Amino acid sequence: MELWAWVLLAAAAAYVLKILGYLLPKSLLDRPWVPSLAAALTVGLLASLVVTNTVSKGQGLVLDSRLLGLAAAAVALKLKAPYIVVVIVGGVATAAGRWFGLP
Repeated sequence: MELWAWVLLAAAAAYVLKILGYLLPKSLLDRPWVPSLAAALTVGLLASLVVTNTVSKGQGLVLDSRLLGLAAAAVALKLKAPYIVVVIVGGVATAAGRWFGLP
C-alpha cells in the first residue's frame, strides 16, 4: 500500500475516533476519573513526543545539542516564562550548542 494511502487511512481513523467521542453520553463524561485520565494521557503523550524528538535519531539514541535546548527550555518553563519565550530559549540554546560544535 502506498504511503499516502496509509496517511489518509490514519487521518480517517482519527476523525472517526473524534466523532465517536462526541457521541459518548454525558453521564459517562461526568465521572470523576475521566478528566484525570484525559490529563494523564495528554501529559504522557506530550512527554513521550518530547523525549523521542530530543534524544533519538532513526532507531538509536543520540545525545546532542537538542538535549541542551530541552534543558534550557525546562529552566525557562520552571521560571514561568511565557510559552513563546520557552520555545525561543530552547531554540537559541540548541543553536548555541551547534555553534560551539556539538552535534
